[in-house]
Amino acid sequence: MISSAKKRLNITLSNDDIKFLDTISKREKKPTATKARELLEMAIELHEDYQIEKLIKEREKNSTGKFVKAEDVCWN
Repeated sequence: MISSAKKRLNITLSNDDIKFLDTISKREKKPTATKARELLEMAIELHEDYQIEKLIKEREKNSTGKFVKAEDVCWN
């Protein structure tokens, strides 16, 4: 997901989540918002991987010898 445009996102976090972000951002000497963005990017990548794996397993179950095409994968 490469894009030069940035958009702000307001989210509400629990106190525990804020404490966690503060702790790990201080440990890594990064701003809390930067660490939150990094973690969100990792979660998005994991979700994409999960969706691709789900598609592959479905294809394997109904194997007809077709390959998975990039346009067949939906990240919505």
